Amino acid sequence: MASLNVGNLGEYLREQRRNAQLSLRQLADAAGVSNPYLSQIERGLRKPSAEVLQQVAKALRISAETLYVRAGILDAERDRDEVETRAVILADPSLNERQKQVLLQIYESFRKENGLGTGEGAGPARDGDGAADQGTGGGSSTAGGGDAAGSDTDAGRRRTAG
Repeated sequence: MASLNVGNLGEYLREQRRNAQLSLRQLADAAGVSNPYLSQIERGLRKPSAEVLQQVAKALRISAETLYVRAGILDAERDRDEVETRAVILADPSLNERQKQVLLQIYESFRKENGLGTGEGAGPARDGDGAADQGTGGGSSTAGGGDAAGSDTDAGRRRTAG
């Protein structure tokens, strides 16, 4: 078979689609991708981008990170704890979408503070979705430069956050 090491992803997607009781066409429409393209992904003939995986995950109401790991976008061993934590947060039915995004942003900020960061920044948490809720004054995050200034800002945020 002309697989690109995404057979496991395709099988998993097919299983999730069937569990959601969606036809291939219904999932393709919900995810905003073509029916033939989704079929090729399920058969392991195409490797989708992180954006397509995120759209499919949203349509299936499952964790995008799980799909990223299965597609080889995130390293399964290194990021297993993060992926599992994110999946649990995203699957919690008692939280609304906004609360989930804010909680994921807080989780990500603690990981960065502890020097762990996130895989490739390919999680569903986006800058701006809940930044005001965290008490930041509109400053930009430092990704690489200004280590001392970045840690001072984080420490100040910690003190004022409660």
